[in-house]
Amino acid sequence: MTAPPTTQPRYGVHSEVGRLHSVLVCSPGLAHHRLTPSNCHDLLYDDVLWVEQAEQHHQGFVTLMKDRGIEVKELHTLLAETLHVPEARDWLLSRKITPDEVGLGLATDIREFLDELDSATLADYLIGGLSTHDLPRDFSPPGVQLVREESGMTDYLLPPLPNTLFTRDTTSWVYGGVTLNPLYWPARHAETLLMKAVYSYHPDFAGAVRTWWGDPEMEHGFATLEGGDVMPIGNGTVVIGMSERSSRQAITQLAMELFLGEGAEQVIVAKMPRMRAAMHLDTVFTLADRDVCTVFPGIIDQIETFTIREAPAPTFLDVNREDRPFVDVVAGALGLDHLRVIETGGDRYMSERQQWDSGNNLLALEPGVVVAYDRNVATNKKLRAAGVEVLEIVGAELGRGRGGAHCMTQPLLRDPVD
Repeated sequence: MTAPPTTQPRYGVHSEVGRLHSVLVCSPGLAHHRLTPSNCHDLLYDDVLWVEQAEQHHQGFVTLMKDRGIEVKELHTLLAETLHVPEARDWLLSRKITPDEVGLGLATDIREFLDELDSATLADYLIGGLSTHDLPRDFSPPGVQLVREESGMTDYLLPPLPNTLFTRDTTSWVYGGVTLNPLYWPARHAETLLMKAVYSYHPDFAGAVRTWWGDPEMEHGFATLEGGDVMPIGNGTVVIGMSERSSRQAITQLAMELFLGEGAEQVIVAKMPRMRAAMHLDTVFTLADRDVCTVFPGIIDQIETFTIREAPAPTFLDVNREDRPFVDVVAGALGLDHLRVIETGGDRYMSERQQWDSGNNLLALEPGVVVAYDRNVATNKKLRAAGVEVLEIVGAELGRGRGGAHCMTQPLLRDPVD
C-alpha cells in the first residue's frame, strides 16, 4: 500500500448512486479505426465499429453529463497533459519502448521518433497504437523491414487499446483511494500503465492520490481485477464480483489492504459463473436508486455470496459464506430491509438479448437518475415504471465492445448516499 496523499484529495467515490460530480471517460478514436474483421476478436470486440457514429454518440453521452453539471475528464486529453511533464514522458516511454515491446534494434530509433512528437499526437499513438504505416517513409532502422512484412496484429509496434473506451475497468476509485488494476486479458495490460502515469504526474492528481492496491509494473500472476466488478456501495462496504476477469487472489489482497488502511469495513464477494455474457458484475447488476437495483436473474440467481471482514493474525481475513441471496446481502449492507429488484425486461429471449446489449449496465448520475442505452426498450420501461428517470444514449455502435454507460465511466468524485 502506498503512503497517503501529501495533499487533501480532490477525489473519492463513496457510493454507487450518490450525486456524481466528476468522471473519467475515453472517447472512441484511432484505436477503433484500427479494428478490423481479422483482429477485432483478439482485441476483445465482437465486431468492428462505425467509428464516426460511435464518436458522435459518445459525445452525446458526454454532453448529457456536462449539461447536468458533471465534470467530464477525457483520457486522451489527460494523457496529453501528463506528457507535457518531461518526467512523465520519460517515465512512460522508458516502460513502453523496450526491446520486448517493439523489437531489438528498433527501441532506440522508435524512442527518438516518439520523443519528437507533440504531446497530443504521442497520446493518440499510445492509446491508438503505432503502426509501421505511421512512420516516415525514410524511417529504416535495422529490423523495421521485418515488422513491415508482418500482418494482422503483429504489424503494430505499439498495439491499439480500443478497450480504453471502458474506463471503469482499468482503475477503481474505492472511497478515498484507487486501485491500479492488473487486467485479465493481455490485450488490455498496457491500459493500467497509462493510468498510473496520469495519477502520478498529471497536475490534477500528482501527490493527491492514495493507491490501495495494484501496480501495472509488478507481476501479479493469478491476481487480476477489473473495475466492472468493483462497487463501493456505501456504509463501508465494497461489493466485488469474482468473475471471468477478477480473481479470488486479487479480491483477498485488496480486502486486506482496504482493512489495513481503514478504507472499508467489509467486502461482499459475488462468485459468478465464468462466461463472456457475464464478464463483470456490472453486466448483470447495478444500483439505480437508494433502494432499486436492476438484475439479470439468469446469472444473479446463480451467485454464491461471501462476506470478508478483518480478523486477527494469523488468518487476518474472516470469510463467511452467506445463506441469503446476493441481493438480500447487499440490501442488508445498505441498512435496508430489501431492494426493489427490476429484472431485465421482456420474455426470456428479449431478456437475454437486452442483457447482452448492456441493459443492466446503468450509470447513476444521482439517486433515481440513470443513463442507459436506448435499444433496451423493455428494461428502460420497467425502470421508469419503478420511478427511475432514464436518460437514454444511442448504443448501436458503442455497445459492440459489450459495455454500457457504467462500463464507459470511471467516477472520480461521487457523494455518499444521504
